[in-house]
Amino acid sequence: MMRPSMQEAASAFSYKKFIHVALEETRKYTHLSPSPLQENFSHLMAMDGKTELQMLSYEAPKIRLLRSLCVEQSDGMQVLDLGIFPRPEFDLPIFCANFFTTASMNIIVLDLNPLHDVINQRDYKEKYYKRLIPLGLKYAELLPWGGKITSESLRFFSPIVVWTKFSPSESKHNALYCAFKEYLKVWLELMDQATEETRGPQIMCNLEAQHRYLTWRAEKDPGHQVLRRLIGETRAKETIRNFLFNGVDELGSKTFIDYFPEYECEDGTINRNRSVIGKSFESRPWDSRGEFIGENYG
Repeated sequence: MMRPSMQEAASAFSYKKFIHVALEETRKYTHLSPSPLQENFSHLMAMDGKTELQMLSYEAPKIRLLRSLCVEQSDGMQVLDLGIFPRPEFDLPIFCANFFTTASMNIIVLDLNPLHDVINQRDYKEKYYKRLIPLGLKYAELLPWGGKITSESLRFFSPIVVWTKFSPSESKHNALYCAFKEYLKVWLELMDQATEETRGPQIMCNLEAQHRYLTWRAEKDPGHQVLRRLIGETRAKETIRNFLFNGVDELGSKTFIDYFPEYECEDGTINRNRSVIGKSFESRPWDSRGEFIGENYG
């Protein structure tokens, strides 16, 4: 039998089934209600008049926002951006699936992004990640580290992050689908077990941590370039701030420079470079016990 080409492997693969299984599995644990965002963000037509951006959004008792963006182009380019953000009464991690696929390459980030610092706040790391380290090791083997990543981005990743690049193939796509389902399942189990925080200061701490995360992603997420190319600067900015990272303008009043002053230019504007401090990590900066082994963490 002839092996399928990379383009055939990519075109035979669709991220829509990831969204379907995410909603199906989540409904086993909680009741999902349509988000008010659905009224304004359900689909967008790209400037080429052919490519459609499909969006879904929901909320639940412990979920502030579950939202997805899916793009499929005829040339094999696909995008999946699926995030689940907890309500501030819960210090749960943020479920993050950012997948970008072309006919020749897949660029993947799958993680339970920590709400609080897992490098310096050991209690938070122990609470949510200690028992998940074997899961991270399993997929670190199947989906190896994708190469250089900066310490600035790393602060929003957990010890079990899947950061990988690979050429399209059925085996890699199957491994990714299995990883997605397993990571989602453990997040849903954590959500199911989570108890509501009643202490005002801790709720505010969770709220600010999520706002800080949203502020970083709304400014520095690498997927912005793809959106701008598809739908133009104005609609891309609106989709980023009001849909993908909804809450950046509502959950807090601090600015990007307030959180990340090292990015301020002399004229008070934001340095647009992806990285301005710290070092890059060519290989996985956590050991087999989930301990951070990188140096000069920024």
